[in-house]
Amino acid sequence: MQVKKYEQFNETCYQTKLPNGLTVTMLPKAGFHKTYATFTTNYGSIDNTFVPAGSDELHRFPDGIAHFLEHKMFEKADHDAFQTFGEYGASANAFTSFTKTSYLFSATRNLKENLETLLDFVQDPYFTAQTVDKEKGIIGQEIEMYDDDPSWRLYFGMIGNLYPNHPLQYDIAGTTQSIAKITAEDLYAAYKTFYHPENMTLFVVGKLDPDEVLGWIEANQANKTFASFKPIERKIPATAEDGHDIIPYRVIDMPVNRAKSIVGVKGLTPIESGMPALKYRAAVNVLLEMLFGDTSKNYLRLYDEGVIDDTFGYDFELQNGFNFLTFSGESDDPAKFDAAIIEVIEHWQDAVDDQSELLALVKKEMIGRIVFMANSLEAIANRYDQQLFGSVTLFDEPDVINQLTLADVQAVAGQLLKSQAISEYQIRPQPEELKKSEN
Repeated sequence: MQVKKYEQFNETCYQTKLPNGLTVTMLPKAGFHKTYATFTTNYGSIDNTFVPAGSDELHRFPDGIAHFLEHKMFEKADHDAFQTFGEYGASANAFTSFTKTSYLFSATRNLKENLETLLDFVQDPYFTAQTVDKEKGIIGQEIEMYDDDPSWRLYFGMIGNLYPNHPLQYDIAGTTQSIAKITAEDLYAAYKTFYHPENMTLFVVGKLDPDEVLGWIEANQANKTFASFKPIERKIPATAEDGHDIIPYRVIDMPVNRAKSIVGVKGLTPIESGMPALKYRAAVNVLLEMLFGDTSKNYLRLYDEGVIDDTFGYDFELQNGFNFLTFSGESDDPAKFDAAIIEVIEHWQDAVDDQSELLALVKKEMIGRIVFMANSLEAIANRYDQQLFGSVTLFDEPDVINQLTLADVQAVAGQLLKSQAISEYQIRPQPEELKKSEN
């Protein structure tokens, strides 16, 4: 078992790989009564074209299948996994992102039983035509709910602009039309391909004894048989590195009282996984704080001018194979909003060059946030992404941030903030809403 100590935090991380390929990471937290665990497969919504286990040919599966599979994993022939967790005093959940699916629980007691429940229900699929058809109605309602959500439509509208030829453009849950095509056979094919221990990680943090917990996990896995693992062949379309495939502008009407606008910037350069990805994320987050942090000159100026208000926000998405920025908010003049944001992006040097003191302040604030997050079991576990960052954890981040120089931030800004990588997407009030607002 590999042991990594974080002296600054007085924390120790334990990691090992089991004979079946499962990577297990444990981080005991002194003084905590709760334990939080995530069981994650490197399989997300963008993985809709792949060679199924036992086959030699690529197959295109319906959009939304990873999310659908996540929903169905809890239901078994004679019980529901949620009920089992409840009987052991645990709160359980799951989520699907673009690149991974995670199953999780938190509990203050019965850790052994809850860990075994987590491993057992994820490693024992049960799908029938009847249960799959029943789930289509449930997920269909979820999809329709998000279709009516302006903020959701705004975000995925921008992703569609930045990645028009990539599965990123599709909603994680798919569409009502795509999930209607999903069969039990499809779910088993996806499961057998992506839910092999070799493609999965188990992360346990909180009140635990690493030797004891590892013993439980090893005993649980030793009783199960898995097929030999074959490297997964996925087909994910490449995106244009010069940005020529980006849709520069789109607008739609929805029943909203105020217009919503979002400006996106697509990362055109592939990012190396591991520590380079962690450093890149840290540098981009520092850059964003320097450009648009709530005490930055740009933010205060645009706020005073009424261009932005309290609805303004920005986000950076970095996952394996892609990265992009979004800046969004409500505005009575979305064209003015977009123009102001784009001007700051294209003239980023004004906020970064010769700003060593600001850099030091931003780094200090970011490290403070990391220290605060270090007391959240959920934050520690959910920031762990072996596929993207390798074995590094939240506790590696302060050193990475500390080592950033102004030249590092300038280099990332020059690499990321390119005019040809910018796109705009707006949601404007429907004419009826405009008439109502005038009356």
